Amino acid sequence: MNPPRQLLELDSRSYERRLARNPVVILPVGALEAHGPHLPLGADQIQAERTAAQLAEKVDGLVAPAVAYGSAPAARRFPGTVSLSIAELEDYVAGVLGEFARSGARRVLVLSGHGERGHMAALREAGDRAAREHAGLKVVVLCDYDFVYELRGQDAPATDGHAGLLETSRLLALAPATVGASRPVGAYRHSPFVPGPASEGDWPESVIGDTRAASAELGERVQVHVLARLVETVGALLPP
Repeated sequence: MNPPRQLLELDSRSYERRLARNPVVILPVGALEAHGPHLPLGADQIQAERTAAQLAEKVDGLVAPAVAYGSAPAARRFPGTVSLSIAELEDYVAGVLGEFARSGARRVLVLSGHGERGHMAALREAGDRAAREHAGLKVVVLCDYDFVYELRGQDAPATDGHAGLLETSRLLALAPATVGASRPVGAYRHSPFVPGPASEGDWPESVIGDTRAASAELGERVQVHVLARLVETVGALLPP
């Protein structure tokens, strides 16, 4: 039986012994955020956690408990969204990373399932702070959708986005029981030059794209691509 890779399942001394091998500690980050009438509020966390578990098997990593909340102001008016400020998120994640460094972790991948600009900026600032404050700590911060969206224009329209075809398909592959029967079509018309969240007229439902062709088969192809790119990135940016 293989030893557990989830920190939640490891005892203190086992964790200490595993750290001596200099594993990549993967910190999944989610967001509790509306994803249309068909996907769960925790879609980002679910994807980050499932991907982290699969990646850990490929890179001999350990998976930390997820950060469940993020900065999601665009969807804040939809029921269920919880949006931290950028400063709140940065301080919290910087503290978590600092504690990993204090306990002996030297390679950390912050893997976000939520890619909103301010959210990712907060994570990057947190990673930079932790690396500056703890000598020998290497931190890489990315969103798995950096790689998912490489498939736009191939397996999905170039305009596909939040809770759209690719994300719906990915959830069908990773956590099918969480996906509802509705297959909405949505568009986001809010100008990036206008501050604040989109109005109901600009974004009537928290979906960007046409989900009607979503399938687990497409989701599995997306996940294979994401994992390959993550393995490549870890090898290049977080070598032992």
